[in-house]
Amino acid sequence: MHPTFAVIFLTTLIGVGQGLFLALFTEQSYSAINLLPAQESSFYVTGSVIAMAFLVGGLIAAIGHLGKPIYMITRAWRGVTQWRTSWLSRELIALPLVMGLVFLYGVIHYFGWDANLLGTEEVKGQLTLVLGTIGSFAVFALFIATGMIYASIKFLQEWATPLTVFNYILLGGASGFTLAAAYSAWAAPELVGFYAGWAMIITFAALITRAASLIRNARIKYKSTIQTAIGVRHTKVQQKAMGMMGGSFNTREYFHGATAAFFKSVKWIFLVLVFPVPLLLLWAGMDGSKALLVLAFVTQYVGLLFERWFFFAQANHPQNLYYQTV
Repeated sequence: MHPTFAVIFLTTLIGVGQGLFLALFTEQSYSAINLLPAQESSFYVTGSVIAMAFLVGGLIAAIGHLGKPIYMITRAWRGVTQWRTSWLSRELIALPLVMGLVFLYGVIHYFGWDANLLGTEEVKGQLTLVLGTIGSFAVFALFIATGMIYASIKFLQEWATPLTVFNYILLGGASGFTLAAAYSAWAAPELVGFYAGWAMIITFAALITRAASLIRNARIKYKSTIQTAIGVRHTKVQQKAMGMMGGSFNTREYFHGATAAFFKSVKWIFLVLVFPVPLLLLWAGMDGSKALLVLAFVTQYVGLLFERWFFFAQANHPQNLYYQTV
Protein backbone atom coordinates (compact mmCIF):
# COMPACT_ATOMS: atom_id res chain seq x y z
CA MET A 1 0.00 0.00 0.00
CA HIS A 2 1.03 3.62 -0.50
CA PRO A 3 1.58 5.26 2.93
CA THR A 4 -0.28 8.54 3.36
CA PHE A 5 1.52 10.97 5.65
CA ALA A 6 -1.75 12.45 6.91
CA VAL A 7 -2.78 9.04 8.26
CA ILE A 8 0.73 8.41 9.61
CA PHE A 9 0.56 11.63 11.64
CA LEU A 10 -3.06 10.99 12.63
CA THR A 11 -2.37 7.58 14.14
CA THR A 12 0.91 8.49 15.84
CA LEU A 13 -0.27 11.83 17.27
CA ILE A 14 -3.52 10.56 18.73
CA GLY A 15 -1.61 7.54 20.04
CA VAL A 16 0.66 9.84 22.06
CA GLY A 17 -2.34 11.81 23.36
CA GLN A 18 -4.16 8.65 24.38
CA GLY A 19 -1.09 7.20 26.05
CA LEU A 20 -0.40 10.42 27.96
CA PHE A 21 -3.95 10.54 29.30
CA LEU A 22 -3.63 6.94 30.47
CA ALA A 23 -0.35 7.88 32.17
CA LEU A 24 -1.95 10.83 33.98
CA PHE A 25 -4.90 8.77 35.16
CA THR A 26 -2.69 5.86 36.22
CA GLU A 27 -0.65 8.17 38.45
CA GLN A 28 -3.79 9.73 39.93
CA SER A 29 -5.21 6.27 40.66
CA TYR A 30 -2.02 5.32 42.50
CA SER A 31 -1.92 8.58 44.45
CA ALA A 32 -5.61 8.25 45.40
CA ILE A 33 -4.72 5.23 47.52
CA ASN A 34 -1.44 6.75 48.71
CA LEU A 35 0.89 4.60 46.61
CA LEU A 36 2.38 7.71 44.99
CA PRO A 37 2.76 11.31 46.20
CA ALA A 38 -0.36 13.39 45.58
CA GLN A 39 0.04 16.07 42.93
CA GLU A 40 -1.40 19.54 42.60
CA SER A 41 -4.27 20.02 40.16
CA SER A 42 -1.96 21.99 37.87
CA PHE A 43 -0.05 18.77 37.12
CA TYR A 44 -3.15 17.17 35.61
CA VAL A 45 -4.34 20.37 33.97
CA THR A 46 -1.09 20.90 32.09
CA GLY A 47 -0.87 17.22 31.25
CA SER A 48 -4.41 17.30 29.86
CA VAL A 49 -3.56 20.34 27.73
CA ILE A 50 -0.56 18.51 26.28
CA ALA A 51 -2.67 15.41 25.60
CA MET A 52 -5.33 17.56 23.93
CA ALA A 53 -2.69 19.21 21.75
CA PHE A 54 -1.65 15.83 20.37
CA LEU A 55 -5.25 14.72 19.87
CA VAL A 56 -6.14 17.95 18.08
CA GLY A 57 -2.97 17.63 16.00
CA GLY A 58 -4.10 14.19 14.92
CA LEU A 59 -7.55 15.53 14.05
CA ILE A 60 -6.00 18.29 11.93
CA ALA A 61 -3.91 15.65 10.15
CA ALA A 62 -7.08 13.67 9.45
CA ILE A 63 -8.75 16.73 7.93
CA GLY A 64 -5.71 17.23 5.72
CA HIS A 65 -6.22 13.70 4.40
CA LEU A 66 -9.55 14.67 2.87
CA GLY A 67 -9.82 15.81 -0.71
CA LYS A 68 -12.17 18.61 0.36
CA PRO A 69 -11.59 19.35 4.07
CA ILE A 70 -14.75 21.48 4.28
CA TYR A 71 -16.71 18.22 4.09
CA MET A 72 -15.24 17.31 7.48
CA ILE A 73 -17.47 19.99 8.96
CA THR A 74 -20.55 19.91 6.75
CA ARG A 75 -20.84 16.15 6.30
CA ALA A 76 -19.07 14.69 9.33
CA TRP A 77 -22.34 13.31 10.68
CA ARG A 78 -22.58 10.96 7.71
CA GLY A 79 -19.35 9.28 8.73
CA VAL A 80 -20.82 7.91 11.96
CA THR A 81 -24.06 6.53 10.53
CA GLN A 82 -22.50 3.13 9.74
CA TRP A 83 -21.26 2.49 13.28
CA ARG A 84 -22.94 -0.92 13.36
CA THR A 85 -20.62 -2.34 10.70
CA SER A 86 -17.77 0.11 10.13
CA TRP A 87 -14.72 0.41 12.36
CA LEU A 88 -13.98 3.75 10.73
CA SER A 89 -17.36 5.07 11.89
CA ARG A 90 -16.60 3.79 15.38
CA GLU A 91 -13.26 5.60 15.31
CA LEU A 92 -15.05 8.80 14.26
CA ILE A 93 -17.27 8.42 17.33
CA ALA A 94 -14.51 7.43 19.75
CA LEU A 95 -12.03 10.19 18.85
CA PRO A 96 -14.25 13.20 19.73
CA LEU A 97 -15.51 11.28 22.78
CA VAL A 98 -11.94 10.86 24.03
CA MET A 99 -11.18 14.52 23.32
CA GLY A 100 -14.28 15.61 25.22
CA LEU A 101 -13.45 13.46 28.24
CA VAL A 102 -9.82 14.63 28.33
CA PHE A 103 -11.06 18.22 28.14
CA LEU A 104 -13.54 17.69 31.01
CA TYR A 105 -10.86 15.92 33.05
CA GLY A 106 -8.60 18.96 32.76
CA VAL A 107 -11.42 21.46 33.37
CA ILE A 108 -12.59 19.75 36.57
CA HIS A 109 -9.04 19.71 37.89
CA TYR A 110 -8.56 23.36 36.90
CA PHE A 111 -11.66 24.62 38.70
CA GLY A 112 -11.35 22.22 41.63
CA TRP A 113 -14.76 20.66 41.05
CA ASP A 114 -13.64 17.25 42.26
CA ALA A 115 -16.76 16.29 44.22
CA ASN A 116 -16.69 13.72 47.01
CA LEU A 117 -19.06 11.13 45.56
CA LEU A 118 -18.58 8.40 48.17
CA GLY A 119 -18.81 10.53 51.26
CA THR A 120 -15.34 9.49 52.44
CA GLU A 121 -11.99 11.24 52.48
CA GLU A 122 -9.99 8.02 52.18
CA VAL A 123 -10.17 8.09 48.38
CA LYS A 124 -9.17 11.43 46.90
CA GLY A 125 -10.39 13.03 43.68
CA GLN A 126 -13.44 10.84 43.29
CA LEU A 127 -15.19 12.72 40.46
CA THR A 128 -12.04 12.88 38.31
CA LEU A 129 -11.36 9.22 39.12
CA VAL A 130 -14.78 8.30 37.76
CA LEU A 131 -14.28 10.53 34.73
CA GLY A 132 -10.77 9.16 34.23
CA THR A 133 -12.08 5.60 34.36
CA ILE A 134 -14.66 6.38 31.68
CA GLY A 135 -11.99 8.19 29.68
CA SER A 136 -9.66 5.19 29.93
CA PHE A 137 -12.34 2.88 28.52
CA ALA A 138 -12.91 5.39 25.72
CA VAL A 139 -9.16 5.53 25.01
CA PHE A 140 -8.95 1.75 24.69
CA ALA A 141 -12.08 1.76 22.52
CA LEU A 142 -10.37 4.28 20.23
CA PHE A 143 -7.19 2.19 20.11
CA ILE A 144 -9.22 -0.88 19.20
CA ALA A 145 -11.30 0.94 16.58
CA THR A 146 -8.20 2.40 14.94
CA GLY A 147 -6.41 -0.93 14.89
CA MET A 148 -9.46 -2.83 13.66
CA ILE A 149 -9.83 -0.52 10.67
CA TYR A 150 -6.81 -2.36 9.31
CA ALA A 151 -7.03 -5.71 11.09
CA SER A 152 -10.53 -6.29 9.71
CA ILE A 153 -9.36 -6.14 6.07
CA LYS A 154 -8.98 -9.86 5.47
CA PHE A 155 -7.44 -9.67 1.99
CA LEU A 156 -4.52 -7.60 3.31
CA GLN A 157 -2.94 -10.49 5.14
CA GLU A 158 -0.17 -8.42 6.74
CA TRP A 159 -2.80 -6.46 8.67
CA ALA A 160 -5.39 -9.16 9.30
CA THR A 161 -4.12 -10.25 12.71
CA PRO A 162 -4.87 -9.37 16.37
CA LEU A 163 -1.24 -8.25 16.60
CA THR A 164 -2.23 -5.12 14.63
CA VAL A 165 -4.55 -4.01 17.44
CA PHE A 166 -2.06 -4.92 20.18
CA ASN A 167 0.66 -2.94 18.41
CA TYR A 168 -1.53 0.17 18.17
CA ILE A 169 -2.32 -0.06 21.89
CA LEU A 170 1.21 -0.76 23.07
CA LEU A 171 3.02 1.68 20.76
CA GLY A 172 0.59 4.46 21.68
CA GLY A 173 0.91 3.62 25.37
CA ALA A 174 4.70 3.51 25.18
CA SER A 175 4.96 6.92 23.51
CA GLY A 176 2.45 8.42 25.96
CA PHE A 177 4.26 7.13 29.05
CA THR A 178 7.62 8.20 27.62
CA LEU A 179 6.21 11.71 27.15
CA ALA A 180 4.83 11.56 30.70
CA ALA A 181 8.32 10.75 31.99
CA ALA A 182 9.72 13.81 30.19
CA TYR A 183 6.84 15.99 31.42
CA SER A 184 7.25 14.84 35.03
CA ALA A 185 10.93 15.83 34.94
CA TRP A 186 9.69 19.42 34.98
CA ALA A 187 6.37 19.19 36.79
CA ALA A 188 6.89 16.37 39.31
CA PRO A 189 10.45 14.99 39.52
CA GLU A 190 9.41 12.43 42.12
CA LEU A 191 7.33 10.67 39.45
CA VAL A 192 10.11 10.27 36.89
CA GLY A 193 11.03 6.79 38.08
CA PHE A 194 7.38 5.68 38.02
CA TYR A 195 6.69 6.93 34.51
CA ALA A 196 10.07 5.93 33.07
CA GLY A 197 9.73 2.46 34.55
CA TRP A 198 6.29 1.92 33.04
CA ALA A 199 7.43 3.42 29.73
CA MET A 200 10.25 0.86 29.61
CA ILE A 201 7.89 -2.01 30.43
CA ILE A 202 5.35 -1.00 27.77
CA THR A 203 8.06 -0.33 25.19
CA PHE A 204 9.53 -3.77 25.79
CA ALA A 205 6.06 -5.35 25.48
CA ALA A 206 5.56 -3.43 22.22
CA LEU A 207 8.90 -4.75 20.96
CA ILE A 208 7.70 -8.32 21.54
CA THR A 209 4.38 -7.87 19.72
CA ARG A 210 5.87 -5.83 16.86
CA ALA A 211 8.65 -8.37 16.36
CA ALA A 212 6.02 -11.12 16.39
CA SER A 213 4.08 -9.34 13.65
CA LEU A 214 7.24 -8.93 11.55
CA ILE A 215 8.08 -12.63 11.90
CA ARG A 216 4.49 -13.58 11.05
CA ASN A 217 4.40 -11.36 7.99
CA ALA A 218 7.70 -12.72 6.72
CA ARG A 219 6.17 -16.22 6.71
CA ILE A 220 2.84 -15.39 5.08
CA LYS A 221 1.65 -17.74 2.37
CA TYR A 222 -0.46 -15.55 0.12
CA LYS A 223 -3.87 -16.85 -0.89
CA SER A 224 -3.94 -14.89 -4.14
CA THR A 225 -1.67 -15.74 -7.07
CA ILE A 226 -1.47 -14.77 -10.72
CA GLN A 227 -3.37 -17.97 -11.49
CA THR A 228 -6.27 -17.13 -9.16
CA ALA A 229 -6.27 -13.51 -10.29
CA ILE A 230 -6.95 -14.34 -13.93
CA GLY A 231 -8.64 -17.71 -13.49
CA VAL A 232 -5.97 -19.74 -15.28
CA ARG A 233 -4.66 -22.78 -13.41
CA HIS A 234 -1.55 -23.32 -15.47
CA THR A 235 1.55 -23.77 -13.31
CA LYS A 236 3.70 -21.42 -15.41
CA VAL A 237 2.07 -18.02 -15.86
CA GLN A 238 4.34 -15.03 -16.46
CA GLN A 239 3.36 -11.38 -16.63
CA LYS A 240 5.34 -9.43 -19.21
CA ALA A 241 3.65 -6.03 -18.89
CA MET A 242 1.05 -4.30 -16.76
CA GLY A 243 -1.20 -3.69 -19.74
CA MET A 244 -0.69 0.06 -20.15
CA MET A 245 2.06 2.53 -20.95
CA GLY A 246 1.92 4.74 -17.86
CA GLY A 247 0.87 4.83 -14.22
CA SER A 248 -2.64 5.07 -12.84
CA PHE A 249 -4.52 5.47 -9.56
CA ASN A 250 -4.02 1.76 -8.92
CA THR A 251 -0.26 1.87 -9.36
CA ARG A 252 0.06 5.01 -7.23
CA GLU A 253 -2.23 4.17 -4.31
CA TYR A 254 -1.74 0.44 -3.81
CA PHE A 255 2.03 0.19 -3.85
CA HIS A 256 4.67 2.26 -2.05
CA GLY A 257 7.02 2.46 -5.03
CA ALA A 258 10.17 2.36 -2.87
CA THR A 259 13.16 0.16 -3.65
CA ALA A 260 13.70 -3.07 -1.74
CA ALA A 261 16.80 -1.58 -0.08
CA PHE A 262 14.91 1.52 1.09
CA PHE A 263 12.02 -0.60 2.36
CA LYS A 264 14.37 -2.81 4.36
CA SER A 265 16.29 0.18 5.76
CA VAL A 266 13.04 1.74 7.07
CA LYS A 267 12.36 -1.46 9.01
CA TRP A 268 15.71 -1.36 10.78
CA ILE A 269 15.48 2.38 11.39
CA PHE A 270 12.19 2.09 13.24
CA LEU A 271 13.30 -1.02 15.14
CA VAL A 272 16.28 0.92 16.49
CA LEU A 273 14.56 4.26 17.13
CA VAL A 274 11.36 2.96 18.70
CA PHE A 275 12.80 0.32 21.01
CA PRO A 276 16.48 0.06 22.12
CA VAL A 277 17.41 3.75 21.94
CA PRO A 278 14.43 5.01 24.02
CA LEU A 279 14.91 2.13 26.47
CA LEU A 280 18.53 3.15 27.03
CA LEU A 281 17.64 6.85 27.31
CA LEU A 282 14.80 6.16 29.75
CA TRP A 283 17.06 4.01 31.89
CA ALA A 284 19.80 6.66 31.85
CA GLY A 285 17.29 9.44 32.56
CA MET A 286 15.62 7.87 35.57
CA ASP A 287 17.65 10.21 37.78
CA GLY A 288 15.54 13.07 36.39
CA SER A 289 17.63 14.20 33.43
CA LYS A 290 15.30 16.39 31.38
CA ALA A 291 17.44 16.31 28.25
CA LEU A 292 17.66 12.51 28.16
CA LEU A 293 13.94 12.03 28.74
CA VAL A 294 12.95 14.57 26.10
CA LEU A 295 15.39 12.92 23.71
CA ALA A 296 13.84 9.55 24.52
CA PHE A 297 10.39 10.80 23.53
CA VAL A 298 11.55 12.62 20.39
CA THR A 299 13.57 9.61 19.25
CA GLN A 300 10.70 7.23 19.86
CA TYR A 301 8.17 9.44 18.09
CA VAL A 302 10.39 9.85 15.04
CA GLY A 303 10.83 6.10 15.05
CA LEU A 304 7.05 5.67 15.18
CA LEU A 305 6.73 7.73 12.00
CA PHE A 306 9.05 5.26 10.28
CA GLU A 307 7.19 2.35 11.89
CA ARG A 308 3.81 3.56 10.67
CA TRP A 309 5.18 4.15 7.15
CA PHE A 310 6.48 0.58 7.14
CA PHE A 311 3.17 -0.74 8.50
CA PHE A 312 1.23 0.75 5.61
CA ALA A 313 3.84 -0.01 2.96
CA GLN A 314 4.18 -3.65 3.97
CA ALA A 315 0.55 -4.43 3.14
CA ASN A 316 0.57 -6.15 -0.25
CA HIS A 317 -2.75 -5.45 -2.00
CA PRO A 318 -3.89 -8.41 -4.18
CA GLN A 319 -4.57 -6.01 -7.05
CA ASN A 320 -0.80 -5.61 -7.40
CA LEU A 321 -0.83 -9.00 -9.09
CA TYR A 322 -2.08 -7.14 -12.15
CA TYR A 323 0.49 -4.35 -11.94
CA GLN A 324 3.64 -6.03 -10.66
CA THR A 325 5.51 -5.54 -13.95
CA VAL A 326 5.96 -1.99 -15.20
